[in-house]
Amino acid sequence: MTCPICAKASDPKYRPFCSRRCADIDLGRWLTESYVIPAQEAPDADTSEAPPEADETRH
Repeated sequence: MTCPICAKASDPKYRPFCSRRCADIDLGRWLTESYVIPAQEAPDADTSEAPPEADETRH
């Protein structure tokens, strides 16, 4: 297995990375949101309508 950061052979101690440095680089990318997991909104999430409470206060 190769390190996903630098492509060197992985070290069992830091698997799947080759070193602590590459593991820290990967963690930093997650923390700065360089990596994102795409998501889809639910089909019923319609934000074009005002909430019902807003209509009641506009008499």
